[in-house]
Amino acid sequence: MTLLDLTPRPAARPANDHLPVAIIGAGPVGLAAAAHLLRRGIDFVVLEAGDTVGAAVRSWGHTRLFSPWRHLVDPVAQALLEERGWTLERPDRAPTGAELVEGYLEPLAAVPGIAARLRLGVAVSDVARDGMDRTRTRGRAGAPFVVRTRDASGEVADATYRAVVDASGTYLTPNSLASNGLTLPGLADVADRVLPALPDVLGRDRDTFAGRHTTVVGAGHSAANTVLALAALARDVPGTRVTWAIRTATPDRVTASDEDGLPGRASLGARARRAVADGRVTLLDGFETVGARRDGDAVELVGRRGGDVVAHRTDLVVNATGFRPDLSPYREIRLDVDEVVEAPRRLAPLIDPNEHSCGTVEPHGYRELAHPEQGVFIVGMKAYGRAPTFLLKTGYEQVRSVVAWIAGDVAAAQAIELVLPATGVCSTDDGGCC
Repeated sequence: MTLLDLTPRPAARPANDHLPVAIIGAGPVGLAAAAHLLRRGIDFVVLEAGDTVGAAVRSWGHTRLFSPWRHLVDPVAQALLEERGWTLERPDRAPTGAELVEGYLEPLAAVPGIAARLRLGVAVSDVARDGMDRTRTRGRAGAPFVVRTRDASGEVADATYRAVVDASGTYLTPNSLASNGLTLPGLADVADRVLPALPDVLGRDRDTFAGRHTTVVGAGHSAANTVLALAALARDVPGTRVTWAIRTATPDRVTASDEDGLPGRASLGARARRAVADGRVTLLDGFETVGARRDGDAVELVGRRGGDVVAHRTDLVVNATGFRPDLSPYREIRLDVDEVVEAPRRLAPLIDPNEHSCGTVEPHGYRELAHPEQGVFIVGMKAYGRAPTFLLKTGYEQVRSVVAWIAGDVAAAQAIELVLPATGVCSTDDGGCC
C-alpha cells in the first residue's frame, strides 16, 4: 500500500493555485466547505446534481432531526450569515429537514460569494488527473484535477480544479433489500411497490399508504421513523397495517437507546419499542430477504427465517436498509478505501459500527480523510461509507481541517476544534444523521 505524505501544504503546486476548488454537493457539509473557502479567499465552484440546494435533505424534509439547531450550523457559515443580519433562533430546538433547508441552507447559498459560484442541475460523473489515467505516476502530483459533469439536457463538460471536496452524501445510493447486499432477485417486477427510505407517510405520501399493508425493511432509526408514522396513520385509517422486517433477532440497536445524549433519538427508540409491544406494529424478526415476486396487486418478499424459506405478503415495501457511497466517479483516482465500511482507510477504525457509537468517534480531519491521490477528499456522510448515523458537527470539523490543508495552514489543519454530544448505540443498518 502506498504510504501517504501527510505534511500540510497546498493541495497542488503553485502552477495550479489559480484554479478553483471543486465542491461536489450543495448540502450542509458542501456549503460549509464553501463558507470556509470563501473566508480564506480561495476560489471554488459548488456542483450540485439537484435543482436546489439541500436537494437530498428536502426529500426527507418532513422528518425532524435528532440534533438541535446549535449542532447543525457551521461556525464559519454562521459568522457569514450574521454579517448579513441572520440570527440563530431557538438553538436548543431540533428542526425538520425542511426547516434546516429554508432557515439555514438557502440563506447560506444566497451569500453573494457563494451564490456566484453555485452550479445547480449538474451531476458529477467522473474525476481524474488532467492528461493521465490512474496508472501514470510521472508528473501526477502537479497535474490539476478534471471533473466531468452532465446537466439535465445531457450536455457533458470538463473543467479543471486544484482540489476536489466531495460532500455529495449517500441518500441516492441505498443499500439493497437483499441481505447479501446484491440486487434483490425479482426487484424489477415489484419496483413500483418499493419506496425509498423516509417517505412522508402523514403528509405528501399519505394516500399511497392509507388502507394498505406496508412492510418496512431495516433495523435503524430511519426505519423506526417510518414504522411510527405508519402506526399513527393506522389509528386514523382502517385497513392500514405495518410490519417491521429486520434480519436480527430484535431491534435493540434502535430501541435500546434510553441513555442517548440526543433526546430526540432516545425518544424515537422508546416509542418504537412501545409500538411493537402493544401490537400496533408487527415485528418480523430474523428475516433475511432473498427475493421478491409479484402476487396480483401485492408483493411477496421471500426470505430465510429460522432455517426455513418463507414468503411474506404485503402491499408496499419501504427500503430503509441504509446507504452506501457511490465511488464510481473515482475509477481513475487513487483512493485508499477500507474494504469493509468503504470509508477512507485511516477513518474506518474510528467509525466501525461494531466498536463505536456516534459519540465515541474521535474528532478527525485531513489526516484521516487523505488518499494517495493528494487533493481529493470525501467528506460528510459519504466519508462514513456504510457506517451509520453521521453527525453534521463531524462533517463541519472535517471541512474546516481540509480547507486549512488546502490553504497550507499547518496549525489549523492539525488542530482539533470539536466536542461531540454523548450518544447511544448507532444501528448498523441506519442511514440517519445529524
